Amino acid sequence: MSTLSGTALTPGPLPGGLVALPSVYRPQADTYLLAQALTHEELGPGTDVLEIGTGTGALALQAAHRGASVTAVDVSWSAVATARVNAAVRRLPLRVLHGDFVARTEGRRFDLVVTNPPYVPAPRARLPSRGPERAWDAGPDGRLVIDRICAAAPDLLRPDGVLLMVHSGMCGPETTVDRLTGAGLSTEVAARVSVPWGPVLRSRRSWLERQGLACEAEQWEELVVVRARNS
Repeated sequence: MSTLSGTALTPGPLPGGLVALPSVYRPQADTYLLAQALTHEELGPGTDVLEIGTGTGALALQAAHRGASVTAVDVSWSAVATARVNAAVRRLPLRVLHGDFVARTEGRRFDLVVTNPPYVPAPRARLPSRGPERAWDAGPDGRLVIDRICAAAPDLLRPDGVLLMVHSGMCGPETTVDRLTGAGLSTEVAARVSVPWGPVLRSRRSWLERQGLACEAEQWEELVVVRARNS
């Protein structure tokens, strides 16, 4: 397991010069941590990869650059357009679909599923339907999308297929591990890093403290990559 504390994460293997339409999530520390985890997976021609919530397409393009056949899904039309443009500029084959990941992948299985889902705890009980918050807000415990991915993972993965998912320690990594293990997957926390709170968390400090999700004056957020294999 990789453990980094207070370390500045860099883009590393991610493609540079990515464009992003307004409201599309740009690669940040969680993307970089997931990109590092992705470098440890075997990818190449014949590997089928799915990215759930592709945003700019950064992670999907990283996999495509290594020769994998990649499908990327996002509920945002702006993200779909952004990922398609970034793929076209790099002349990399990338299938980018709009809609819910379960509906758009029905009947398909993959060797690798990679995802940086919305995971920031938010006061509203439902997922936002528009705006930049769509990329990060995920209900009062931050697990509205995480739990759907956990439930869908066994049907999305081929035998020996791998899920890589990044999310905040506020969302309960142990719950993610337990749910994926309970679904029959071999699961571990593959990487951790502590990063300074960003503007979204800082704007919700009082609410997060009242919910017991953060301590007073807390300034660091733990990010984790959960790796699950369909054994």
